[in-house]
Amino acid sequence: MKPFTNMLIAAAVAAFSVTAPASAVELTDQDVDNLVKRTYQYVAMYNVINKGAMMEENPQRTGWNGTFANAALTDHTSKSIARPNNDTLYITTIMDLRNDAVVVSYPAFDSKFVALEISAYDHYVNIPLTTTKGDFKKPTKVLYYTKRTEGYDGGKVEGVDQIIEMTGDFAIAFLRVMPHAAEPERLEKNLAAMKEVKAVTLSEHLGQSPATVEKAQFPAFQPSDADIYENNFLEVMQFVVNHTTFDPKDEMDAAVLAALKPLGVEPGKTFDPQSAKAIDGKVLAEAARKVHREALETWVSPEGEAMLNNLFLQKGEMTFEAMVLQSAYGPIGLPAHQAVYPGIIAADGQPLNAQHDYVIRMSKDEMPPSTAFWSVTLYDSKNGFLIPNDKKKYSVGENAGFKLDENGGIEIHVAAEQPEGVPDENWLPINRGDEVLDLVMRIYAPDVEKMKNWQTPKAEKLSP
Repeated sequence: MKPFTNMLIAAAVAAFSVTAPASAVELTDQDVDNLVKRTYQYVAMYNVINKGAMMEENPQRTGWNGTFANAALTDHTSKSIARPNNDTLYITTIMDLRNDAVVVSYPAFDSKFVALEISAYDHYVNIPLTTTKGDFKKPTKVLYYTKRTEGYDGGKVEGVDQIIEMTGDFAIAFLRVMPHAAEPERLEKNLAAMKEVKAVTLSEHLGQSPATVEKAQFPAFQPSDADIYENNFLEVMQFVVNHTTFDPKDEMDAAVLAALKPLGVEPGKTFDPQSAKAIDGKVLAEAARKVHREALETWVSPEGEAMLNNLFLQKGEMTFEAMVLQSAYGPIGLPAHQAVYPGIIAADGQPLNAQHDYVIRMSKDEMPPSTAFWSVTLYDSKNGFLIPNDKKKYSVGENAGFKLDENGGIEIHVAAEQPEGVPDENWLPINRGDEVLDLVMRIYAPDVEKMKNWQTPKAEKLSP
């Protein structure tokens, strides 16, 4: 065959490979539901971790292998995660562990509650250090790596106190620190300690030249999880599975890989938009919104309350139902031995709505059974964001401010206007309108025995 003819054939083949339509995948309603629920944990955490590292609008952006310590409680400008805390200070480190391990230095703290929380794209949560176990009395260095980290195999390193193998190459490690806002000297001491948190690569820790870091080609994060399902789900999941450690013997790992395989997403493959399977992103997005709505309803139901002790656990300890709930409702939280997050519902059983004012009453004997502190935080239900207001008041508690009555009880008011006689500290402002609200209580270092008999308070509607 003549060379020119060969060139024509090669060009035709190349043209066909570029323009040939991708094969469509037929998914039943059951397939869609299974796919979305099996992948929700990864989609949610991809958005959380990548926004935390890279989103320019995020005032707490860290960059990769960088650290951000917030000197004030989170406010309504935070859009990188649903239902952020407004009662503790964060020190966040977001890591790229592909080319080198990362060593983070943590100082001692003078606080009733500090917890180090770590996770990756798979949304399993580990608490390596916490004041409830007597940690943070002295400085500690922690080394993070994965099975794919180049040049490091998990061996001992001089000057490192703890070595942790992460399940994902892109991971988050952050401290929650009770700031003791009502104690100025103690607060300043903790703020100074927060500035001492520092992340360096293992090479830098050893005094060597930094490893060459190949820039990752990240799929775009999206405003919401549903947007990923609609716009770039396959690309995101191919990236995720290539940077996550899966255990074929783990039931949840095996199930998500089985759900993705018919779509052409498998560990080690490269996403090619020209040959990728064709799926209906709008159908997946609607299914994701349905999962999110169900999570909001479940969280404040008896079923959800029964699951509070099964959330935010390590790999091998999570149930599938609990993982879907925590991922759709609002990653990333603490396990029950560190904190519980009961939702506060309206006494009349209707959704809380900004068209009405509410009051939450607790007597001294009805106060949350915490050995550290507690809070009540107000969010919009749709996005899980703090509600903008001139007072910059988003939660009630020891750190965001509260005032107990003369008998040791409290009334917390959710209202468009400050009720007469209600102190600023106990008022959560809302913008009057047809907007569904969420009230979340956080009970840190809960008293396990007392929690067995304690009842979450309800919000009483005050206005018609």
